[in-house]
Amino acid sequence: MKLSADLQAFSVRLGHSFRRPELLIRALTHPSLATPARPDNQRLEFLGDRVLGLVLAEALLMADKGASEGQLAPRFNALVRKETCAEVARDLDLGEVLRLGRSEMLSGGRRKEALLADAMEAIIAAVYRDAGFEVARDLVLRLWGDRVGRVKSDARDPKTALQEWAQARGLPPPSYDELAREGPPHAPVFTIGARLATGETEQATAGSKREAQQTAARLLLARLETGKG
Repeated sequence: MKLSADLQAFSVRLGHSFRRPELLIRALTHPSLATPARPDNQRLEFLGDRVLGLVLAEALLMADKGASEGQLAPRFNALVRKETCAEVARDLDLGEVLRLGRSEMLSGGRRKEALLADAMEAIIAAVYRDAGFEVARDLVLRLWGDRVGRVKSDARDPKTALQEWAQARGLPPPSYDELAREGPPHAPVFTIGARLATGETEQATAGSKREAQQTAARLLLARLETGKG
């Protein structure tokens, strides 16, 4: 089986040449396009999640040999969460080669965080099945890059971190307001404002409310912690 030009280019970005190209095709096939003769990526996603977890758990242990389980767990969660997997997928322009059904394409599936994250996990499993664990581990460590080293500061999601910042100062939890919604119904773009009771606020725009909330919280927390409020 020969890969199309766009999949060949993706393999170059990924840094892995598939001996079994059908694994890559399956990893990129969303259930909306699946048929009995063309299986989707869900089983690979299941496997890739486990491979990713093992690789990153080991990497964290090696990076901080004195850390307790309680310190390692939130760092691990930050590295394997959907947002991080989708971020890595965007670095590879994975959305451009996703194989989607018409409904998913019309609803902006190539930009959806969950679809990107699931496909990224499926890709990891495809590499594992194509070339073994050592190659898959090297791939994950290369793609995740310095995220492992800086994860101490990224271990909490921004909304949780901002809420803890507020609580530590006797403030009520932050509020999140939808300031704008643009774009067609099948691919909306949200602008969300994060606000503290003291009046400090930041806003962010993204393709989902959750992503916009997280980004707004991160921006506000960064400004507060640098004393620029």
